[in-house]
Amino acid sequence: MSLRSSLSALVGEAFASLGLEPSLGEVVVSQRPELSQFQTNGALRAAKAAKREPRELAEEVATALRAHPRVLSQVAVEGPGFINLTLTDEYLAAELNRSISDPRLGVPKVEQPRSILVDFGGPNVAKSMHVGHLRSALIGDALVRIARFLGHRVEGDIHLGDWGTQIGQLILELERRQPSLPYFAPDQEGPFPTESPVTVDDLSEMYPAAAARAASDPTEAERARAATLELQHGRPGYRALWQHFVETSNQAQRQDFDGLGVQFDHWFGESTVNHRLEPLIQRMRKAGVLTESEGALIVDVSQATDSHPVPPLLLRKSDGAYLYATTDLATIEQRVDELGADTLLYVVDARQGLHFEQVFRAARLGGIAPPQIELTHLGFGTVNGPDGKPFKTRAGGVPLLSDLIQGVTDAAHRRIGEAELARGYSETEREEIARLVGLAALKFGDLSNHRTSNYIFDPDRFVSFEGKTGPYLLYAAVRIQSILGKAAQLGLAAGPLLPPGVAAERRLMLELTELPEVIQRAAEGWAPNHLCEFAYRLATEFNRFYDTCHILRETDPARQASWLQLASLTMAELRLILGLLGIEIPQRM
Repeated sequence: MSLRSSLSALVGEAFASLGLEPSLGEVVVSQRPELSQFQTNGALRAAKAAKREPRELAEEVATALRAHPRVLSQVAVEGPGFINLTLTDEYLAAELNRSISDPRLGVPKVEQPRSILVDFGGPNVAKSMHVGHLRSALIGDALVRIARFLGHRVEGDIHLGDWGTQIGQLILELERRQPSLPYFAPDQEGPFPTESPVTVDDLSEMYPAAAARAASDPTEAERARAATLELQHGRPGYRALWQHFVETSNQAQRQDFDGLGVQFDHWFGESTVNHRLEPLIQRMRKAGVLTESEGALIVDVSQATDSHPVPPLLLRKSDGAYLYATTDLATIEQRVDELGADTLLYVVDARQGLHFEQVFRAARLGGIAPPQIELTHLGFGTVNGPDGKPFKTRAGGVPLLSDLIQGVTDAAHRRIGEAELARGYSETEREEIARLVGLAALKFGDLSNHRTSNYIFDPDRFVSFEGKTGPYLLYAAVRIQSILGKAAQLGLAAGPLLPPGVAAERRLMLELTELPEVIQRAAEGWAPNHLCEFAYRLATEFNRFYDTCHILRETDPARQASWLQLASLTMAELRLILGLLGIEIPQRM
């Protein structure tokens, strides 16, 4: 049980002694730290039901709490009925000593684990990964890590866009360039070459040309749709080409994701559920939710309570072609029936909100996702340039993900040189430190914003070792590692935490007790920014503590051992939080 939970239970008992609900005893961090460390506002909430004046009720609760002088050094009622609480230093130290012996640092696992599938990443075949994929990858990866740490069974699925019209466009573009290839003969059944006729660079060059041609010529657009339909219906040559496109694209995509330190349990694509599409149509028909409209099949997902128009979901076009909505619906079916997921989280651009609302409603109507299955679209904002608009290169194009990674790494390398860090290290180690600092800058720069917010991509600010940045956190962590390393060389060992002797020590200890609530808050809102805020506060409080309390020069052995324990616990919490954010700490700088 965390310190805050223990306090809430204690205050809850005081409310219960007055015949009131124990839940009224919830304790929060004080909004007025100059007055107290914690506060509870339960008397304000209870007053109306109890038909009592809130301040009078608060005074009675405070009187009951004053019977615990070993826990609370001060209990005061302020304003209309706020109860301010200050811990004894002895109790604070005792609570932290308990968390030190816990390998989970006081963070409990969930009592009822869920089977969670996180859909994130979402690149398309033949399209280079760019800045638009950054947020999905980083947020999704952090959510997977957080949920796993809390004890849920979690799987991450990249959900490749490998079955849409762009494949038909690519097939036609390759046929235009190399018409003699065996894939295009209508009666050719195979076997086909095992070596791909295209490289990653070929696909990167072909796709824009094919897309532009289809956009400017309705005849070409129709031919691409027809080719896509033939692919979906199993034309052998097209299937063989599609396989080459997917494997070639995946090689480049895996490199980009590896560069970010992001991993997936599944590399399923839209094509994975192709065999489910027609049975899905029959299932929806049997459920009585399918309607024919001008030869197409739709599901009316509107509701009488809608405050905005929600159009019908189109599942099959009049020509028999399936759509993204069809494969998304079939993917829900696969995840529930085959993977056993009971919670599906979609980390996808917020602008896709209406699409997911339609798909989720159709899944409910068709019985594909019963009420106990959680379906959640975790939308995120855009990455913007200095002008506040979606980020673009100087040439006006969308920045490639690989270029972003290299850009922050280069910026980190320059900043390390300017700060005169890693002097005397080998070039190999300097490059590795720059890579880790660059990734920390990139990830923290993104994740420190709430996922629904837009933010400005500013690599110069991100790589700073000052302020609320990833490099600042890494420097703080490396500093603590250095202190602990020097202590070990001197034969010094950590010991039990003593009650704090100075304000900076007390503030750091109080911050350390917040870990369980911070992780819980991040999980409840699926919002990693709470971890970023906590990591920054923790690093800042440690630096203030260390400026006041010179650990290695302390002459009192017991106090020195206590401070070493405090440094070790700070390091453990920083390592845990940064790990949940996907940020790796270098050994030294």
